[in-house]
Amino acid sequence: MSYPSLKEKVVLVTGATSGIGKGCALDFAAEGCFLAITGRNVTALEEVTKACYEAGVPQGKVLAIPADLSRDEDCKKVISSTMSHFSKMDILVNSAGILKRGTLEDSTMEDYDEQMRINTRQIFLVTKLALPHLLATKGNIVNISSVTGLRSFPGVITYNMSKAALDQMTRTLALEVAEKGVRVNAVNPGVIVTEVHKRAGVDDEAYKKFLEHSKTTHAMGRVGDVQEVSKVVLFLASDHASFITGATLPIDGGRSVMCPR
Repeated sequence: MSYPSLKEKVVLVTGATSGIGKGCALDFAAEGCFLAITGRNVTALEEVTKACYEAGVPQGKVLAIPADLSRDEDCKKVISSTMSHFSKMDILVNSAGILKRGTLEDSTMEDYDEQMRINTRQIFLVTKLALPHLLATKGNIVNISSVTGLRSFPGVITYNMSKAALDQMTRTLALEVAEKGVRVNAVNPGVIVTEVHKRAGVDDEAYKKFLEHSKTTHAMGRVGDVQEVSKVVLFLASDHASFITGATLPIDGGRSVMCPR
């Protein structure tokens, strides 16, 4: 194991049915953690549960909770179910999120409300509900943000706003709970190969062109993969990062430090 301090920690991962959330769940499972995982897609949730058990998690130590976190009652259900099953919580990974495309001119208020409801409001509520339990274990939180929280990109204005808000929440909460022994950090990925852009309406051909173009927008000349993010999430959640809090860490192949010329 890379992180002995993670063994048998209870980890709640939201948005665990795909992309970075799924990668985090599987990597935590491989480290011997006990897992509560959430997602809207029940079939995908079952598949991730099976994969976590195949990674070595003892039977009964993966709790799959179907949930739509845009609903307050589901947010409450996720926390109460986790505590009922495990009686404690050590780590919260807020990975659930969506990407809405659009400029200010063509975005509707419904687009804005949906983006903020999923990418900020539910994270605020889930974290608020989980915090007493994390204070009890002196646990920690890792938020999945984006390079768009650090830099501005046209055409995804509500997404940019939501991730900037998440970064500010990360820093502020880190200050609020630091003396209580809880750490709060975020990772800010660049373009990572997941389904998030396709779910935002990008077709296969356009996505292929986007990934090719992205080679020019990342200093390292390529996009990233899920494990390049999930492995850093594990590091931040482990005792190896015991003196890190309030960080918003770019995992972006240098994209956030590039300047157009």
